[in-house]
Amino acid sequence: MTKYIRAKQQRKKSKVKENKTEYAVMIGPYKVNDFYHGDALELLTFIPNNSIDLIITDPPFGIDFKHNMGFYNRKQSNVMYGYKEVRKENYYEFSLKWIKESWRVLKANGSIYIVSGWTNLKDILNAIDNTGFNLINHIIWKYQFGVYTKKKFVTSHYHILYCVKNPKNYTFNKIENYPEDVWIINRDYQPNKVKTPTRLPEKLVEKIILYSSKEGDIILDPFAGSGTVGVCAKKLNRNFICFEIVKEYVELAKYRLTHGDFPKEEKTKKIEEELPLFTK
Repeated sequence: MTKYIRAKQQRKKSKVKENKTEYAVMIGPYKVNDFYHGDALELLTFIPNNSIDLIITDPPFGIDFKHNMGFYNRKQSNVMYGYKEVRKENYYEFSLKWIKESWRVLKANGSIYIVSGWTNLKDILNAIDNTGFNLINHIIWKYQFGVYTKKKFVTSHYHILYCVKNPKNYTFNKIENYPEDVWIINRDYQPNKVKTPTRLPEKLVEKIILYSSKEGDIILDPFAGSGTVGVCAKKLNRNFICFEIVKEYVELAKYRLTHGDFPKEEKTKKIEEELPLFTK
């Protein structure tokens, strides 16, 4: 059950009397609007049934991702180490476990958006089918560039699987007159800033949040990375809970939430106390 702890704060005398009511919301052992370090497969088990309104997540792709490669004109010294990958032979089992937990924690009218590459897409689709989710849309996210290839077409898109528990009852705010299932959204450039090797554009995450949630809803990201889902949820007056297995990424996400941006390379020495990862 969602536990609400109500705390009233009354302002000092003014021309207009005003009561400000704040809610600190606990979902199981987790206080909302925070990032938690740990394995999502374990942390998810502590979330009560039917307590989350929306899940947005970009899980590991199971492709032996080389996080320190200088793709996309990155300066390697600005790309943080620590990215955790899942073995290809374990990918279906991994996907089934976390998707089953997602089904359990979502409310009856809840939705989930799963970002995936094409390599192990079939494992995620099979896990979705075997869990009971209803696939509403198979969205294609087209971005502005891909990794150069010699003997095949350049991959410049990701898949976003939009699923619900109940196809007759779910939140969908039609904010555009003609919402299509191909989204052309550029990746976010963060030149001369410290960053994780993979991250979703804020514009993409904000679009999902606006379509599939209401203000005050609780959004979950089990694989938070640098915290984009949490940052966008806060910006749009939603609540969030985010899990991330890499401790340094959690610290970066908290920095973003506080400062509104990634830290600049030249300023890392000045924020060592706030971000212990930069003391390495």
